Amino acid sequence: MIRLQELQEQVLKLPIKERWHLVQTVLASIQQETLSSIPPNLNLESLSELDPWTQSLIGVIRLESENLEESYVNYLEKKYS
Repeated sequence: MIRLQELQEQVLKLPIKERWHLVQTVLASIQQETLSSIPPNLNLESLSELDPWTQSLIGVIRLESENLEESYVNYLEKKYS
C-alpha cells in the first residue's frame, strides 16, 4: 500500500489541471460522507439558510461530551487561565 508521503509527492508532480480535478473529487467525497453522517432528525431546511461554506462543516465536528455546557466551561478555563 502506498504511504501518504509517497502519494503527496506523486500528486504534486501532476499538472495543475489534474490536481484541481483530484481536489474536487476528494472534496465531493468528503462532503458526501459528512452529509451522510448528519442525524436523520435534523431539519435540513433550517440549514439551507446557512452560508455554503458553513453548511460544508456540518457533521465534521463531533463533541464527545454529553454535557455541552461543561465542555464549554472547560474550554474557557483552559483558554483564560
